[in-house]
Amino acid sequence: MNVLDTLLARNEAFATTGFSADLKIVPSLKTMIIGCVDTRVDPADILGVKAGEAVVIRNVGGRIEPATLHNIAILSAVTTASGGKMGQGWNLIVLHHTDCGIKPCLGHAPELLATYFDVPVADLDKLAINDPYASVAVDVAALKANPNLSGDFMVSGLVYDVKTGRVETVVPPALLRPTESTGC
Repeated sequence: MNVLDTLLARNEAFATTGFSADLKIVPSLKTMIIGCVDTRVDPADILGVKAGEAVVIRNVGGRIEPATLHNIAILSAVTTASGGKMGQGWNLIVLHHTDCGIKPCLGHAPELLATYFDVPVADLDKLAINDPYASVAVDVAALKANPNLSGDFMVSGLVYDVKTGRVETVVPPALLRPTESTGC
């Protein structure tokens, strides 16, 4: 049996025992988690997220970079088209982890990282790539500085330890930005 056959057999088991056609496109927990593609760090597994509860965006390093912001904008449009509204009552969670594979790229492929983040190579140090505790704070700050995101999101930053399986809150939940009353 090859890998595809194995995966198709698993899908058949899922379709007969775990599938639900009743799931909604808007997640029931009104939560978006941004995490790393590292196979050790599946947010659904480590946070116990069930199907239909959260949107999970995974990229290299779990970082806030231009494509992530585009994904959030598209997901916001999808939510609006589905009769919802992203922002108030929604959680935006940035999840970084220890021993991330992005760290060696800093020394071996800085130009590639600079392109990924859309910054000059000289600015890579500002992104705290070597320290997940600092980098999650950098990314939460980047979200807070983005005027295109609803200030009504509750945003937080977590770090997962790949040696212990534990998650630590580094940036406690807070509004993305204080909302201004428009009088309307």
